[in-house]
Amino acid sequence: MQHRGRHRRRRRGRALRAGLAGTALALTAAATLISTSQAAGDDTPGALTPLTSAAEMDRFQLHESLARETTLDSLTDAMGGPAGVHEVLRSADRPMRNEEDCSDTERAALPLEPTATRAYCWDTDDAATREWLPRSVTTSGDATADGTWGGDRVILAGWTHTDGAAGGPADGGFARVAFIDASDPEHLRYQWVLLVAPREGGTDFAPVRSRAGGMVWYRDKLIVTAHDGAASDDDTLYVFDLDRILRAGVSGDAVGRVDGGWSAHRHRYVMPAVGSYTATAGTCTAAHDGAPPCFASLSLDRTSSPHSLVATSSSTGDGAPARVWRYPFSTSSDRTGLLGADPFGFVGAEEAYETEATGVRGVLSHRHGAAGGADWYVGHTPEGQGRRGTLWRQDEDGAAAAECTADGSRACWGRSAESLSYWPQTGELWTLTERAADPGDPESGEASDAAPERVLYAVPLASVDESLD
Repeated sequence: MQHRGRHRRRRRGRALRAGLAGTALALTAAATLISTSQAAGDDTPGALTPLTSAAEMDRFQLHESLARETTLDSLTDAMGGPAGVHEVLRSADRPMRNEEDCSDTERAALPLEPTATRAYCWDTDDAATREWLPRSVTTSGDATADGTWGGDRVILAGWTHTDGAAGGPADGGFARVAFIDASDPEHLRYQWVLLVAPREGGTDFAPVRSRAGGMVWYRDKLIVTAHDGAASDDDTLYVFDLDRILRAGVSGDAVGRVDGGWSAHRHRYVMPAVGSYTATAGTCTAAHDGAPPCFASLSLDRTSSPHSLVATSSSTGDGAPARVWRYPFSTSSDRTGLLGADPFGFVGAEEAYETEATGVRGVLSHRHGAAGGADWYVGHTPEGQGRRGTLWRQDEDGAAAAECTADGSRACWGRSAESLSYWPQTGELWTLTERAADPGDPESGEASDAAPERVLYAVPLASVDESLD
């Protein structure tokens, strides 16, 4: 009750200051001493700056392209019909370890304040591999109003293929999703599904190439950040249909149709894209804010009306601010899980802001009540191994972050934490950490076995707010 009272006072204060918005923003900028370089770590990013001009908003516009139903049906029929989420979960053969079974390095990646109430670590091989990196998370709490899919509680985690170096950049590699059966919170298990795109009228498919930094499951669709093969960043949103998961019967390195059937780079299942959204204003870039932003992370906001897809751009740290914005989902019954496009296929952002937070890896927008605007939670992840991030809560009035009890700093969030997802039915904020760190050999300086730091964990959003206040 005490926290809610503080929250109501903060909202009333926002309303009283509305008429002095320009002065307040100027004072905030002066007080926080934000320079042209972006805020990091303990440097407060200050208030969000709203983007309102037509030129600024046009940079977020997308155009929708949907695959032909005949193409999708041809591929589905050729591969023996859809498998479905339930079948994928029942075939899950990789157990996740509960927190007490995680290693010391894995537990050390968890946040200091607030502390995680649920934490899981990956199967041993996936925990240490340098060829794949976990980047994004979404759940059946995003997908449906009751938080289940066909009675199953499900968590999806997006992974991207790398060049094999620890923490190395994606090399135009493949993207896959861990379908985690979370119905029994004490025994999580998962199965891999490779993301692909149909080609040649549904007679073949190719791998989708993505950094997998953002992923949202809404109704029967999964929206994932991706790039078109020429771009160096994720400049496109790909759409997948959860009812069109297909089986790959040939175990091999190839992706697509092969002698004897279908191969998916040693994965048992594939999910073909059914559509995409691309920027209409040209090539994305993170170098300056005069171009369309590249997609860094996604999340779902069920507190907006209509429900909306929330996005953040990557930031370079060279003075170009990161941006956060939202697109509305369609409310038409024949467009479930798709964005709210006009009759010509164009989708505009409903609102957008600049943030001085740097190293943004995750974003979440959440309205705590009917009155007032939304709070934006922005996850800052610093460069470098073993460094903790900061979870900022920002709005047009300012920014707040938890202070660590031990040292009074604001670097209390998880190590190398990635995207954010809110599960309304449980009130939990979910995220995951990326690294399988290479500690090196202290004697010779040579690389030794990877020390896993990859954890999937949940923190009550109420605890986050209490720590910030």
